[in-house]
Amino acid sequence: MTVPFVLLVLGALAAAMAPRLLCQADWPEREPVLALWVWQCVVASVLLCCVMAMALCASAASPTVRWHLFALAPRGVVDAYALSEYGPWAGTLAVLLACGGAWSAAMLTREVRGARARRRQRRAALLVRSPRLPGELPSDGERLVVLESGRPDAWWLSGPQPQLVITTAALRRLRGRQLDAVLAHEQGHARARHDWLLHCAYALAAGFPQVPVFEGFRQQVHRLVELAADDVASRRFGRLTTALALVELNEHRGVFGPCPTPLAQLPGRVRRLLDPAPRLPLNRRMRMSAMALLLPAVPLLVTFGPGLGALS
Repeated sequence: MTVPFVLLVLGALAAAMAPRLLCQADWPEREPVLALWVWQCVVASVLLCCVMAMALCASAASPTVRWHLFALAPRGVVDAYALSEYGPWAGTLAVLLACGGAWSAAMLTREVRGARARRRQRRAALLVRSPRLPGELPSDGERLVVLESGRPDAWWLSGPQPQLVITTAALRRLRGRQLDAVLAHEQGHARARHDWLLHCAYALAAGFPQVPVFEGFRQQVHRLVELAADDVASRRFGRLTTALALVELNEHRGVFGPCPTPLAQLPGRVRRLLDPAPRLPLNRRMRMSAMALLLPAVPLLVTFGPGLGALS
């Protein structure tokens, strides 16, 4: 069981060490999009390690699975893995890993269904707060909804027919380019499909709360997607304009006072916009992106290494 053991050890090391390294680094705040990419590659590498180990153990325990996996492979490739020497623990390990995969799928399904239910509730509440006028025809394709409210707010309703919701108080408080910056921020979330990143992060953390990489991904992804959307708005309308828009929208919530609130990350976002750290050099960003892409490739190289060696 050399290859499955190596895969599980690699997965465990990545799951334990990567969150600590990423959380202690200072560059993710300067490059949130790159940080999101690195997090996704780390999570993908951990999942690939488990999937590949499960496939090899299942092929060792079941001739049927082995036939399906190695149907097109030469005889020497199958012999290179020495599946007959895996022992009786191969089947048990394959079942445990398969149960983990099924549990992950169940958690993701629950998260997506819960998000859809919450979205339907919000859309129903939106229709109550913004009813159609007599004689007005329903329009499922409307992209902007203005609510009469004394609280300044703006948010994006994701889904097959996304909508941007903004209150009249926000329209009164935001001036010119500040409103454009808020719209660009919300559109940045929609174009990058940040909702799917959040669903995956919450599902993995809910299913395996003891795994550091999944819990770290859940904790960091919400902050990073907001920073990435801030950068989208600031590149188009300026950092000062975006920072002022955040202040205008959120100062009534008490998030800039001495008492901590659930939105306590907002002061840090405003400080980041007003006093930005320099971005990483382009060549370093490219190197880090390429190195992150190698992380999911390592489990594949470990898995196919014996087979490729038998063919050479």
